[in-house]
Amino acid sequence: MIRKGYILSKGTLTRQGKNLVELWVSTDTGPVCLHSDIQNHTCFVASSQRNSLCALATAHELPITCTDDGFHTLNNEAVSTVKTASDKHMIKLRHLAKENAIILYEADIRLADRYLMERFIYGAVEFVAPDKKSPFIGNAKIRPSHYTPSLTSVSIDIECDENQNLYSIAIASHIHNEVLIVKHPTHRENLALQTPSFAITWADTEKTLLTYFIDRINRIDPDIIMGWNVKQFDMAVLARRARMANIKLTIGRNKRELLVREWEGQTITELAGRVIVDGIEALKTMTYHFDSFALDNVAEQLVGERKLIQSDDKLAAIKHLYINDPIALATYNHTDCILVNRIAEQSKYIDFLILRGTLTGLDIGRPGGSVAAFLNVYLPKLHRRKYISGVRPDNGGLASPGGYVMNSQPGLYDDVIVLDYKSLYPSIIRTFKIDPMGLAEGKKTPENAIPGFKGAMFSKTEHFLPDIIDSLWKQRDQAKRQQDAPRSQAIKILMNSFYGVLGSGGCPFYDPRLASSITLRGHEIMQTTARWIEELGYNVIYGDTDSTFVHIADNHQFGTPAQTGKILSQQINKKWQQKLAQEFGIPCYLEIEFETYFSKFFMPTIRGSEQGSKKRYAGLKVTDTETKLVFKGLENVRSDWTELAKEFQYNLYRRIFEGEPVETFIKSVIKDVKQGAVDHKLVYSKRLRKPISHYIKSLPPHVKAAKHAELENQKRGRPTRFHANMSVPYIITTQGPQTPEYANAPLNYEHYIEKQIMPIADSILPLVGLTFSSIITEQMSLFG
Repeated sequence: MIRKGYILSKGTLTRQGKNLVELWVSTDTGPVCLHSDIQNHTCFVASSQRNSLCALATAHELPITCTDDGFHTLNNEAVSTVKTASDKHMIKLRHLAKENAIILYEADIRLADRYLMERFIYGAVEFVAPDKKSPFIGNAKIRPSHYTPSLTSVSIDIECDENQNLYSIAIASHIHNEVLIVKHPTHRENLALQTPSFAITWADTEKTLLTYFIDRINRIDPDIIMGWNVKQFDMAVLARRARMANIKLTIGRNKRELLVREWEGQTITELAGRVIVDGIEALKTMTYHFDSFALDNVAEQLVGERKLIQSDDKLAAIKHLYINDPIALATYNHTDCILVNRIAEQSKYIDFLILRGTLTGLDIGRPGGSVAAFLNVYLPKLHRRKYISGVRPDNGGLASPGGYVMNSQPGLYDDVIVLDYKSLYPSIIRTFKIDPMGLAEGKKTPENAIPGFKGAMFSKTEHFLPDIIDSLWKQRDQAKRQQDAPRSQAIKILMNSFYGVLGSGGCPFYDPRLASSITLRGHEIMQTTARWIEELGYNVIYGDTDSTFVHIADNHQFGTPAQTGKILSQQINKKWQQKLAQEFGIPCYLEIEFETYFSKFFMPTIRGSEQGSKKRYAGLKVTDTETKLVFKGLENVRSDWTELAKEFQYNLYRRIFEGEPVETFIKSVIKDVKQGAVDHKLVYSKRLRKPISHYIKSLPPHVKAAKHAELENQKRGRPTRFHANMSVPYIITTQGPQTPEYANAPLNYEHYIEKQIMPIADSILPLVGLTFSSIITEQMSLFG
């Protein structure tokens, strides 16, 4: 019988020196483990180096097979197919080849990934099963399928001290809510075992705690284990403590052990039959942006809730609760799990990751992975045409030109519209047939090719990527019609990633001609668009990648600003269709549309210069339902400016845009600062990029504040608090930067006025005939 499922994990097993692929699959009737027949690792070597490689393998008693199967590189060099029987043999072969300057192509593709991609299997799979109850199937026969799984999940969170001694582990799901706690000598015997929302289980030792945790995960049997920084912290700590306790963390299916390893500064986790999903990674993959990805901040922004402990020194607060009020600690621990679950529900990131896997074959728990996604989708198609991929450049490759950014015309404007190209880079790929194989084929038949940049020629008929984009585009349009936001977002991110992949030195298809033919074509399109608009009597004041900002002024030949935007879009689209048909004989998939109308718009200068800035502006955006003040790149949306600065900028700009007087407002803000009425709004926050001890030559303010705080912690016998990647809250005092917790000097109000208020005011006040200094002269004399 034929059954369907969705791949949760994939890997390889070795049996008698041979490799097979293991897939754990979620089905309607529970998890199933599929084992393939024996699989060989595959790579390629230039035919000119084949004999050298074979001689090298023979000399080292390394069994390989080499065959000529008609494959070529994209530079039309013949290659031979090389196969090895095991992981061990392939690793050894790669080392030998590197040591002897022999290039192996596609040798870094994992066996399980190749096994699936060459069968065009992405997430969903069909397989032959003897019956519905079979949890293990050997020599499995599989093929692509369409299947949407209903996956079960739990979230976990641990609490521990500064030495990673475990206090508690919380588990939260729709069916199981429990906190496991290690007993402390101070804990009373009659503490509650049950709270209104979760159970509490006491463990005599940390080893018992871990044993309970293993038991709970296996009893709940979730498809997904979620958490916040769960791979880098929770799973890493649990694995470390399990090793110290001399037990195996067997929380995978079929009692398989969690594997945790460090690689290039990252913690890699592998778990058979389950997926580990980190909420931070998931949201970043979905392109969410936050000032801070701390759970407290993200939960407040997405679900309107916060963590239960708000102390500046959370570690000390947690330790205090553990000793003195373990029920409160358990509640805090469990609440963190609940917040993760609610963020997952609100953002639908599990749905997104499943859909991404369906489109690309990427594992649900894998962050990023743009290059891997491209290879999964593109490489098997390329192999059918007897081409192989290249190799990743050793030097990371040459940087390709970035997106087009026009020099802005600074000023304060009435009536500005924004015209935006829909998915510009994907539409360029689709229109101009930009494609790795198309580049190879274009060189063969230049008479049937479209010229790119840096000498590139792209075949009009032989290509894959434009058709892949075309298919994704249609799927996204369908997702929009069905209001399927996760699917629409997954497709958008995938389409937009293709340019970055082709320009990435980490991609084996890297070629400067590919990326440049996208970005430089974008430059040409944006410049041509601006010229056409100005020929119609409008002023283009700024352009950025795919957006063109047009000042309407008194030109109302096409009606209202919104009507003007729509008519301009129609005319530009028509011009492109005519131009591309005449010059290249190709259909046009470029589409510009009216995006935004600003009734007031401000484009600042670069600070200390008269030159217009880039990627920084503010405007009063008008829609049919609301008028909204929008900031891009200015202090109001930057995480390293104080709350005072952000509020001041917002209120100052709003008053100027709405024609209100500002002198009294500015004076009142200065007065509040001087009198200490807004001290709570004067806190900066900046992240440590590396450990404090690594800052030697340069000591930015947040580092100085952190160093001062750590000295105080040392004096008071407290553990160190600030580590790499942590944000440091700090204020500027008369004695320099200090954390609010350990400030021992008055706030330096002059600093905040000079560095936070004045720059914002002076960026816009001259445009309405005012200066900051003239407004506050009297104020400074009164409160100086």
